[in-house]
Amino acid sequence: MSTMFSGTRRRFVQYSTLLGAGAASLLKSGDLKASIFDAKEAAGLGEPWPQMQYRTLGRTGHKASRLIFGCGATLSRERHDDLLHAAFDAGVNTFDVGFKHYYNDAEKNLAPFLQQKRNDIFLISKAYVPVDIDWDETITAEQARQAAKGWVAYLDESLREMGIEHVDAYYFMAANNVSVVSNEELHRAFEDAKAAGKVDFLGLSTHQNAQNVLRAAIDSKAFDLAMLAITPGGWYDWEDKSVMPDSPPMTGLRPLLDEARAAGIGLVGMKAGRFLAGRRFFGWGNPEAFDKYYSKKLMQANFSEFQRSYAYVLENGLDVVNADMQTLLHLKENFTAAATAEDYSTLA
Repeated sequence: MSTMFSGTRRRFVQYSTLLGAGAASLLKSGDLKASIFDAKEAAGLGEPWPQMQYRTLGRTGHKASRLIFGCGATLSRERHDDLLHAAFDAGVNTFDVGFKHYYNDAEKNLAPFLQQKRNDIFLISKAYVPVDIDWDETITAEQARQAAKGWVAYLDESLREMGIEHVDAYYFMAANNVSVVSNEELHRAFEDAKAAGKVDFLGLSTHQNAQNVLRAAIDSKAFDLAMLAITPGGWYDWEDKSVMPDSPPMTGLRPLLDEARAAGIGLVGMKAGRFLAGRRFFGWGNPEAFDKYYSKKLMQANFSEFQRSYAYVLENGLDVVNADMQTLLHLKENFTAAATAEDYSTLA
């Protein structure tokens, strides 16, 4: 009798939690599917999370979770400690954010989480190199001196925003100019910041002219990390919101990616599934755009088109992927794709 009562009471508590959590989530997000998912997770009725996998990021030596939590968009307007802690508790140990002149309050909203977990995670932030030149122009010596001062000032500002004294890596954000990437004045500015204990590793992010930028990073021997806008179909161009028409598919880019890794550069993917979403304000997307690249095994997986794109790029040249997660549902989907990507290592 007592066992029956205990079971009934447990179910009552679960259902009460489900209803309460679901209602609260719906009021906050307005997303019914995400709210139902949140409710099940809170009530302990969700599917178990897979075990996260890890890869060493080049010469940083850091064994990073294959999913990096991209904090910029998620935290730009408000805190999401619930998502940050859920990701950390599940095994995500690498977090990426960016300076306030693009990501608003993201660094500031990350600070409370950092107060608790800073020593347990690898932290990346980034800022533009402040120089007003086009992607195909050459930076002058004077421009480089001013840009170096400006970039280091952004680093100092990021540290203040997050309430910390040191970040593990800091990027040249949205790098598209080869002469900037190769510039020794900027490299020296980083080395000075490193000597001052502000940062350990230099990286870049790029989603325009990416192939030439990555080549320049390899040749410079200055970069430890590169975050690339890349899809199963090839380079993603942020300006056009499309896959570059003259890009080979990702398998054709593999030799360059392998060369970068051999040079000690840890490779981070971004925008792997962005093209699939299309321009949603026009009401359309491209959900089947990359299906032709996938193996039968991946196509039969219980994955969304976005999960397939993440799994594919991870098993075709990248160490990890950086993804923006706005809900617990979104986090778990991306987490699952990254954690189980190696199950699809037979991809063509």
